[in-house]
Amino acid sequence: MRRAVILALILSATPVLPLQLDLPQTARQTAERDSALAQVALPVAPYGADGLDAVRIEGPVQRRAYRVASQGLTPLQLLAPLRTQIEAAGYEVVLDCDQDSCGGFDFRFAIEVLPAPNMYVNIRAYHFIAARTAAGDAIMLLASAAQSAGYLQVISVGEAARPTPTAPVPPPTGATPDALATGFIATLLATGAAVVHSIEFAVGTTTLSDAPSPEMAELAALMQDRPGLEIAIVGHTDTAGGLDANINVSRARAAAVRTRLIEAYGIDPARIEAAGMGYLAPRASNLTPDGREANRRVEVIVVREDG
Repeated sequence: MRRAVILALILSATPVLPLQLDLPQTARQTAERDSALAQVALPVAPYGADGLDAVRIEGPVQRRAYRVASQGLTPLQLLAPLRTQIEAAGYEVVLDCDQDSCGGFDFRFAIEVLPAPNMYVNIRAYHFIAARTAAGDAIMLLASAAQSAGYLQVISVGEAARPTPTAPVPPPTGATPDALATGFIATLLATGAAVVHSIEFAVGTTTLSDAPSPEMAELAALMQDRPGLEIAIVGHTDTAGGLDANINVSRARAAAVRTRLIEAYGIDPARIEAAGMGYLAPRASNLTPDGREANRRVEVIVVREDG
């Protein structure tokens, strides 16, 4: 019944106008992925007991992510001007909710989101809007807030739903193709292991940067939502230096990530192990600079899940 009402409202919408979104001046594009023809799920209700209520929309698809230098702005403040723009262009909003009314963690991981670090979603601070036209075009807007910036995702479907913002595209973020293709949490749950790309250590040290890590925030949210989940944090190095020294460094870096999860996110210490492998488990050849960079990493491994 709810879906029928929503679709009836859509069909009575005013004629759609060409859509050209005006983004905040400080928005910088971080990712894009287009499909000439694809199907996407357009949520029409919050996440419920039966999962996500969504309709399938088919057509050309544009996906864009942006980082907005807007310290202090809430997700709703980021989205409100865009909501006004899409309504003025003839789009009918079919879902407008925040992290609480959308369904929190379950909703976040049920919808399509471009992978971190290019798109960051704070489980405790996001806002989502879905809208559609009588012609069948659709658009989904997702905004979230971190400590020093806001993040915005725009997914549009159909010929008329092609936003053309003017935000410049910066160089690639350095995330690996695997991370960009699958997403950190998806990889972790599917394979049992995933590399944390969005953390930084000062060169030659075991000091973890204070910069926000979208993947650590997502990992903490996952562990808070699944209290029986236990993980191991494993550090790895390249072959520069001796084995004992590298094992010590990799162990200390893993321990630093463990400490951050405990102190910043309140995760039970008993659920997190930390270990260091040094250079004993390479992902690539240590004979090339790219290979050595790939081998210097911190990895999360799913150990078990009780209950």
